[in-house]
Amino acid sequence: MGSVGEHGEEGRQRSYWRWSKQDFLPEESFQSWDNYLHALSQTRFRFKDRLISRSDDANEIDVLRKQSENDMKRCLTWWDLTWFGFGAVIGAGIFVLTGQEAHKDAGPAIILSYVASGVSAMLSVFCYTEFAIEIPVAGGSFAYLRIELGDFAAFITAGNILLESIVGSAAVARSWTSYFTTLLNRKTNSLRIHTNLTDGYNLLDPIAVVVLAVAATIAMISARKTSQLNWIASAVNTIVILFVIIAGFAHSDTSNMTPFLPFGAAGVFRAAAIVYFAYGGFDNIATMAEETKNPSRDIPIGLLGSMSIITVIYCLMALSLTMMQKYTEIDPDAAYPIAFQSVGMKWAKYLVALGALKGMTTVLLVGALGQARYTTHIARAHMIPPWFALVHPKTGTPINATLLIAIASAVLAFFSSLDILSSLLSVSTLFVFMMMAVALLVRRYYVREITPRMHLLKLVIFLLIIIASSMGISAYWGLKPDGWVGYVITLPLWFLATLAIQLFLPQQRTPKVWGVPLVPWLPSLSIATNIFLMGSLGQDAFIRFGTCTLVMLVYYFLFGLHATYDMAQEQKKAEPLKNIKDENTMGRAGP
Repeated sequence: MGSVGEHGEEGRQRSYWRWSKQDFLPEESFQSWDNYLHALSQTRFRFKDRLISRSDDANEIDVLRKQSENDMKRCLTWWDLTWFGFGAVIGAGIFVLTGQEAHKDAGPAIILSYVASGVSAMLSVFCYTEFAIEIPVAGGSFAYLRIELGDFAAFITAGNILLESIVGSAAVARSWTSYFTTLLNRKTNSLRIHTNLTDGYNLLDPIAVVVLAVAATIAMISARKTSQLNWIASAVNTIVILFVIIAGFAHSDTSNMTPFLPFGAAGVFRAAAIVYFAYGGFDNIATMAEETKNPSRDIPIGLLGSMSIITVIYCLMALSLTMMQKYTEIDPDAAYPIAFQSVGMKWAKYLVALGALKGMTTVLLVGALGQARYTTHIARAHMIPPWFALVHPKTGTPINATLLIAIASAVLAFFSSLDILSSLLSVSTLFVFMMMAVALLVRRYYVREITPRMHLLKLVIFLLIIIASSMGISAYWGLKPDGWVGYVITLPLWFLATLAIQLFLPQQRTPKVWGVPLVPWLPSLSIATNIFLMGSLGQDAFIRFGTCTLVMLVYYFLFGLHATYDMAQEQKKAEPLKNIKDENTMGRAGP
């Protein structure tokens, strides 16, 4: 194999398909056992260094991109991003979780669950949009948090991003199989392999594996071709959605809407936390920034435009379902097809199942694109082996990163049921979006070497009060849904901390093109709503989330910490050489 840069001669193009140790573990800490043991002995010092160190916009946009050796192709417009928004979001969530949560947690009030989660999602969309315009890189929230909150916070988020990507794809693939069996007029689990494993993991799903493999293959070939296929599938899916809404209201029965709150307000918010999964995926649009022709114009249109329309569609679809069929009779696995069958439109269930399949297929396609780009940037920072950062010179796509997510998702989809996957995914998604809102406030009110130390201290204190009071609101709701005393303390604390940021801290940075309005109120509200929805989830979801986070921390202290530390040291050594080279270049170009 050829080599370039540090490992070989300048100008020689290295083969994309390579497997040497240097491609996976190029850092100094992993060159020998002695080096590794020495690195472990410095864990405390290195952790402190990475905890307080920050990246910057230029490093994320320019320096890290070179780790991929080849650039991704700038071929996408606002039209592509808008349809990517539809393709990424409308899929298993609305077609499966609506029925599941209306039947189990919310009843007809499932529409309020979609309103609550939709408001929270839109607040997060605002935060993502500002960052994506200012820092147009494939890393999305990982890159944004590395700049504002540092490596450790970015790693915890990166781990949850990867978890969200893998679990999300697995959940959609499992739903694909359920709707495919409906299309064939068979029982939901008839195409799965029944085993004697633990309940929830005992129905093996080979079809889900095949679907994931096909989506990943298409995504690896070309981003532009994937976009074109997404247009077609999303257009067909939109027609089906319009049919579902119109036909559903045409066969509505208002008596099905009573009782409207059979499980109380607690059920509404519990369902809201689960159906938040239906809004997940919009963050994939931010990861397309490197391939977007005009990010400052196209990303706001793609993100804000698609999500506004999707929120309205979700509410109308949820309302049409609960008006068409009593919530106690809704089929949790294939709600819409069975609902149409119950009102005498047996043929419609096949149309709905086909539309749902197309929707879930586009979710997998766009997911395969966006998730791979997250992974690529995480690998550029050496949080995971840099082999996964490589971009193929001909396709302009990160094939290695795509394979990583696809294989992990396929293994999970083969074993795990949808309810287990969706609850775990919601915690991870809400955590990431909460961190994004915190990062936006830090970006607006703190600039390194400019903001006075006292202002930084005040910002940290106010943010901690916002987070703590939001957790208090969520905890009190869980313990005493009908109480009010706790809110007398927690709500004013949240309000006063947010007001203090506005009154006592001047904004240190103004967005160049587009920014979140009503700062600090909207980001602060985003923090509160995401934490509140997290608190509405069950205990099992947090146990799984905690277990996964613990595994991430073990990995970080054994590998990620030392890899990123070594990379940072290499960049520091290279900086003086770069400055000398720049000075020499300017000297030769002088008068």
